[in-house]
Amino acid sequence: MALKGSPSWSPPRPSTSSDSPSIKPCAFGLSFSGDSRKWGCVSAALDLAEKAKTPVEYDQSKSSKAERTVGIERSPPSRGFDKDLNSLPKPLSATDLPPNGAKVRVAYQGSPGAYSEDAALKAYPKCETVPCEEFEAAFKAVELWLVDKAVLPIENSVGGSIHRNYDLLLRHRLHIVGEVQLCVNHCLLGLPGVRKEELKYVLSHPQALEQCEAKLSKLGLTRVNHEDTAGAAQTVASNRERHTGAVASARAGMLYGLDVLDEKIQDDNDNITRFLILAREPILPGFDKPYKTSIVFTLDEGPGVLFKALAVFALREINLTKIESRPQRKRPLRVVDDSNKGSAKYFDYLFYIDFEASMADPRAQYALGHLQEFAKFIRVLGCYPMETSL
Repeated sequence: MALKGSPSWSPPRPSTSSDSPSIKPCAFGLSFSGDSRKWGCVSAALDLAEKAKTPVEYDQSKSSKAERTVGIERSPPSRGFDKDLNSLPKPLSATDLPPNGAKVRVAYQGSPGAYSEDAALKAYPKCETVPCEEFEAAFKAVELWLVDKAVLPIENSVGGSIHRNYDLLLRHRLHIVGEVQLCVNHCLLGLPGVRKEELKYVLSHPQALEQCEAKLSKLGLTRVNHEDTAGAAQTVASNRERHTGAVASARAGMLYGLDVLDEKIQDDNDNITRFLILAREPILPGFDKPYKTSIVFTLDEGPGVLFKALAVFALREINLTKIESRPQRKRPLRVVDDSNKGSAKYFDYLFYIDFEASMADPRAQYALGHLQEFAKFIRVLGCYPMETSL
């Protein structure tokens, strides 16, 4: 996870027993390869210095006063030249930049009114949301500069992990720059004036229908699978069939002109979905707030090798918040490099790990350096601020 054009250096490999004092911590992220055994250290100081330059406006009154003091005579400038200069666009300053979330285009999977759109609006309240039919379409929209960011679900407290998005994280060279946790409130929607006792069928995503099984069974409704929750609400609104309802968010009902016949119909009230915010470039980690780092790696076969890999974090008192494994035995996986060019590689298992530490923390850098001794492949997917509120 390195910025293009950043200087790189190759320190000695850290010892297994203790961290070598000669190794200096990197200022940003690391990118490892089991074959080359190299570290990449990103220095963002030069880039930040360039971006921090602020244009200084010419103060005519002060210059004129100074010139009169030293007796400098100035010839009157050409009016036509002044007119041409005034027509040029003024350089941007810090005050011209949009506020947080304003004018940001954010892609999500689903139709307008989907829970993913709610998550995008929670992260960027003033953003322009862009719906995508598939998860991969949202990834490609960011890569092709059609949008600035993408917000995609990665796990649900009831339904578990969304494995498709785990695989896409490795097949595309995007960076995780944030996370959003959203409380899911499933509502039973129907046409205006319809009572829930009149319904015979209910449309929604299979996972949403499963999460509301008790309530739907009590009402005796026949479940019909749909691509997504918001799309189900749109279908009910367009077909105008009074005996058909949908399970979706209250916002979806408002968008498509449906009434909320019942709310919070999910079996488990603690239904929370965690979303990842993806961007083309990583963010600079720091210590101003709690940070989380996500990585993926593979290991050589052998007894106790996974225990040794996880021990590199325990030895440095780094808390692991998520461990996900994806079997890849006898099936090639396209792994992309920094230029977004991929090659087919075979791995037995891929291990995705989230841990509570910033990549600016030397503990995290030493832990990944230690992990390199056991891993055939390591990639930092992102270092980003933790979501601490619902």
